[in-house]
Formats: sequence, structure tokens, C-alpha cells
Amino acid sequence: MPKPRRPSPRFSGDRTGVTTRAGTRARAGTIACAALALVAFAANSVLCRRALGGGSIDPATFSTIRLASGAVALVLYSSFRRGRPFSAGGSWISAVLLFLYAVPFSFAYLSLGAGTGALVLFGSVQATMIVAAIRSGERPHPLQWLGLALALGGLAYLVSPGLRAPSASGSSLMAVAGISWGFYSLRGRGTIDPLLDTAGNFARAVAPALLVSLVFLRQARVTPGGALLAMASGVLASGGGYVLWYAALTGLTATRAAFVQLPVPVLTAVAGVLFLSESVSLRLALASILILGGVALALLGRERLGQSPS
Repeated sequence: MPKPRRPSPRFSGDRTGVTTRAGTRARAGTIACAALALVAFAANSVLCRRALGGGSIDPATFSTIRLASGAVALVLYSSFRRGRPFSAGGSWISAVLLFLYAVPFSFAYLSLGAGTGALVLFGSVQATMIVAAIRSGERPHPLQWLGLALALGGLAYLVSPGLRAPSASGSSLMAVAGISWGFYSLRGRGTIDPLLDTAGNFARAVAPALLVSLVFLRQARVTPGGALLAMASGVLASGGGYVLWYAALTGLTATRAAFVQLPVPVLTAVAGVLFLSESVSLRLALASILILGGVALALLGRERLGQSPS
């Protein structure tokens, strides 16, 4: 009886090489999608601040155009991907939370710089999710308690009274936006099709945004440049950013995904300096170290416990 033939070393090597090359390409794709998504998220703050700081559009109209154009982009992409007509996912509760993020976000940037606003938003989002995890019964690692204390302390320091303190009303509105986004993210943890649900939530959120635009109709103003900035925020920075982020998530663990988001406020601050001629104060720099360092410690604590950050 003849002995079974072994695969030649050349064949095995070729197969291993193909597998290695495929893995390398997949990792490169994940890195590229994540990097572009982070740029898009930072761009949201810069576009909004540019539009509102220049007086080319009012915040209510900016929010409505951003949500409407983002909804159109996400619906079209979702329909194209699925190969059939769009069927709305998501829910009204999530849509309201999305609305409570987008509208205060725009009004906050009437008085906040791009970097400051992004830092307050990010800190509020992460603090909300960490507190929610603790309230749900999670037994925190000491690093989580330390990280949460540092992050909240950094936020308190950033908005505390002083000559370099940011606007109290703007900071409060951005905190509302961050808390709303935190709860929106928590609701989306168990979604089967996050892109479809996000498209549905964007589409639903347009209705309450239109009501806000009607309430502030007398203050409404919009120039072609302001409308283009709002559409860029909706289609590219929001719709495109979410598509890229969901593509990146297929190659990231939950812990890595959470860590990857840490540079967003820093990217925003740098973009604010480059494109909006904003300055970075010592208060903002120190608060950034406290908030981002605190969030990193909290995420590290969850990883030590073998738990995935939300």
C-alpha cells in the first residue's frame, strides 16, 4: 500500500505566504479605516466651529442640514450594500438621543473652541459609559476608579471659573451632547446591523431637528458656504466617518476600539490651531492630560478584569 504523499514544502510555504499576505492586508485595511474615521470625527468639530464661528449659518439650521444629509448618505449606502430598498432600523428612543447630541453640539460651538468642545464631549461620553458600567453591577478595578476620578477632575478643572475658562453655557450644552451620545452608544451595543440602525436613527432625528429650526426661525441665516460646511459634516464627517468606523471595528477588539478613540480631541485641537487659528491654553493642555489619561486608565482597568469596554 503506497504511503500518502505529503504536500511539498513549496506548496505549504506558498499557502502560508498567501495567508500571511492576506492577514497583513486586512490589518492595513483596519488601520487605514480607523485612521480615516478618527480624522472624520475630529473634522465634525472643526467644520461646525468654522461654520458657526464665521456666522455663515445658525446652529439650528446647521444641525438640520447635518442630520438630513447624513441620513441621505447612510440610507443610500445601506441600500447599495444590501442590494435592496432601504428598510428603517433603529428606534425613536435612539433617534431622540442622537437629536439631543447633534443639536446641543451645534449650539455649544457658538462659544467654544474646536479643541475645548471636543475634549468636553469626549470626556462626557466616556464618563457616562464608565458610570453606566459601574451602575450595572460591574465591580471596578482600582485603576477604573482612579481613571474615572482623573477624567472627572480634568473636566471640572477645564470648566472651573477663571480667566481662561471656556463658556459655561457652551460647556454645559456640550456636556449634554456627550451624555446623550454616551447613552446612544450604550443602546447600540447589541445591534445586529449598526449601519442600518444608524441610518434609521439619523432619518428619524431629522423631524425634531426641523422643529428646533422652526422655533429659531427668526434667527435663521444660511449662506451657500455655511450649507456646504453642514453638508460636509453630515455626508463626509458623520455618514462617511461611521461607514469607515464600522469597517474598522471588524478588525478591532472592543478594548482596542476604545483606546483608538483617545486621539480624537488631540486631533481636533491640532486642526483648530491649523485651520481656525485657535490657541491651545495651558488649562486645555493640562485638562487633556487628565481626561485622556484618566480614560486610558479606566479602559486598562477593564482590560485587567477581562471585560470589554462599551
